[in-house]
Amino acid sequence: MKTRLTIALVALLAGGLAFAQDRAVRSDLTPEDLARVARVTAPATDFSAPENFETMQAGKGTTKKIVNQDAFSHFLASLSFEQEETFKLGNALFRKVWVSSPSSTQASDGLGPLFNARACQACHIKDGRGHPPFDASRDSGVSMFLRLSVPPGETDTRMALDGVFAGEVGDPTYGTQLQDFAVPGLKAEGRMVIDYTDLPVTLGDGSVVTLRQPAYSVADLAYGPLAEDVMLSPRVAPPMIGLGLIEQVPAEDILALADADDLDGDGISGRPNWVIDPESQGVMLGRFGWKAGMPTIRSQSAAAFAGDIGISTPLVNKPHGDCTERQAECLAMPTGEQARLGVSEAPDPVMDLVTFYSQTLGVPLRRDVGDPAVLRGKAAFYGAGCASCHNPKFVTSRDAENPALRFQLIWPYADFLLHDMGAGLADHRPEGQADGYEWRTPPLWGIGLTQTVSGHTFFLHDGRARSLTEAILWHGGEAQAARDAFANMDAATRKDMIAFLESL
Repeated sequence: MKTRLTIALVALLAGGLAFAQDRAVRSDLTPEDLARVARVTAPATDFSAPENFETMQAGKGTTKKIVNQDAFSHFLASLSFEQEETFKLGNALFRKVWVSSPSSTQASDGLGPLFNARACQACHIKDGRGHPPFDASRDSGVSMFLRLSVPPGETDTRMALDGVFAGEVGDPTYGTQLQDFAVPGLKAEGRMVIDYTDLPVTLGDGSVVTLRQPAYSVADLAYGPLAEDVMLSPRVAPPMIGLGLIEQVPAEDILALADADDLDGDGISGRPNWVIDPESQGVMLGRFGWKAGMPTIRSQSAAAFAGDIGISTPLVNKPHGDCTERQAECLAMPTGEQARLGVSEAPDPVMDLVTFYSQTLGVPLRRDVGDPAVLRGKAAFYGAGCASCHNPKFVTSRDAENPALRFQLIWPYADFLLHDMGAGLADHRPEGQADGYEWRTPPLWGIGLTQTVSGHTFFLHDGRARSLTEAILWHGGEAQAARDAFANMDAATRKDMIAFLESL
């Protein structure tokens, strides 16, 4: 069995296959290196033993520390001694708790005025996966929030370039994100309400798995009603590991997997989300976020500073965060901008360190790769067609600025493209070029350590799945065939496939 990347690389080298003919070839590699990359990223065909270097998920940057709650918080093993210092400074800022203005701690004020969290670490707990409220009556669900938008009207105020629009049109009153916290003297916007309905699913062997289907609404609105046509989309914070390596996967290799019209007839039609980069003001491939709405780690970090914490940066210079013109009390609040520290609340030196930290978090060593159950599960994963979207391997760019990220064989198990995931997972809210049914394929590396690091096993964009089994059973659309293959496996094979996923 060949993965889509291998087929496309071979086609690019040989000039074959219509859906790959016009794709660009990596400019960082010689023809010899292209052939070498095609060989090392070829899919597994022998499931009797592990593949070469399979334990080293992040190449030479793979971390080999003791597996515990800190497993996602270690720097890439390939960093230099000097880079370790930069990483630790970035870590301190990532954990930093921001306070409201004015404050005697002048380098730490500027929070909000409306916000979802007071620190990056508050959402990306232990650099891991966020979760929905464990108990809505007593848990604010800090690591989960609601995105808000309305359909663009006749006058679309979004930036546009070459047919690509930047961002979404926020709710006229509440902006692009529901803020459930506020600084003293100001009311929070409201709170997210989740109602779950049990959804029994009968598997091929007659066993029943009960899924929970969420419905989202907003209560205790402090600034009037939401727009009648508002669209809500819940999001949990994704894990932080390996982001710098993902950033260094050449766009050509991701685009080689795209097949919007399914010309190869495999039922998979992933497509890229093109976005406008706020730093270069050019169109770039989106690869970060649940819908691939951000092109770089720096842009993702700046958007999170503004939207989640209400902190301005040079890229997103909004000192009042997500406040809108209809929230006069919010706009009247003091900000943390100070000329002597820079033009924004988190100036470039802060952004540099937080970006470097986010780029250099390592990925833990794979576990149990030679276990017979894991090998059988890997065969089942390939056999069900899961690898068509969760592409196992890439080789990062030879031109990466940081040598620690350069020319590494990595195993993220993702293609970073948009896929129609069916009605069950649809949020019916477009983001950029992604429609309301599409989601970016998320990387699977580290997924087996979710319980260890994050203390839970909630998966998918809104944490509705309480186990990996439930997560698979929610797949639809382009993934329907793979989902059905899993559902129709015997219990032993399903258990093996879960064992494989837990080894990642």
